[in-house]
Amino acid sequence: MNPTKAKLMLAVTDLLKEDGIAGLSARAIAARAEVNQALVFYHFGTVMDLVDQACRAATNEAAASYRDELVEVTSLAELLELGRSLHERERAAGTVTLMAQLMAGAQRDKTLAETARYAMARWNEEIEAAVARALEGSPFEGVVAVSGLSRAISSAFVGLLLYDGVDRPGAESAFESLEQLGALVEVIEDLGPAARLVLRSRLKGRG
Repeated sequence: MNPTKAKLMLAVTDLLKEDGIAGLSARAIAARAEVNQALVFYHFGTVMDLVDQACRAATNEAAASYRDELVEVTSLAELLELGRSLHERERAAGTVTLMAQLMAGAQRDKTLAETARYAMARWNEEIEAAVARALEGSPFEGVVAVSGLSRAISSAFVGLLLYDGVDRPGAESAFESLEQLGALVEVIEDLGPAARLVLRSRLKGRG
């Protein structure tokens, strides 16, 4: 990648984390990147297009960094445990603020709305494969839709990232409940054949 473009993209993500989207401008970005303001428009056309490319690149990098760990997931309980770890690491990296600002901007700007959809889809792409493995051989296989559950999990963790920014104790309480849910899932997965059959019948009846 062109070094100037890389500096501008890094400047955008740093500014979003520190000052939010409301204070974002070509002048502020250029000053942070230590380049001429005209280069923002030369390389990206508009400020929002720069934000779009920077956030997509940041999302790709973050999602790819967890790929090896997600490959090791073989149960829903393990996925929830990894989610807790992911949450802590991404909070420290500033992703909480970055996602919050992206979602806020998406309410008013079509470009950022597309960026937000891409970010969610990118995370879901990584999580869906792990969910499929977790459901394989469980009482939920063939009953719970992999794509739907993976999107629900992705949305829940993004929501908790945002929630953490305004109410950390509340987010911690939510994670504790998810951990209890993970323990319940493990109990269900240990059910005998007869109990599994009844559970699958009940679940299908609600489908």
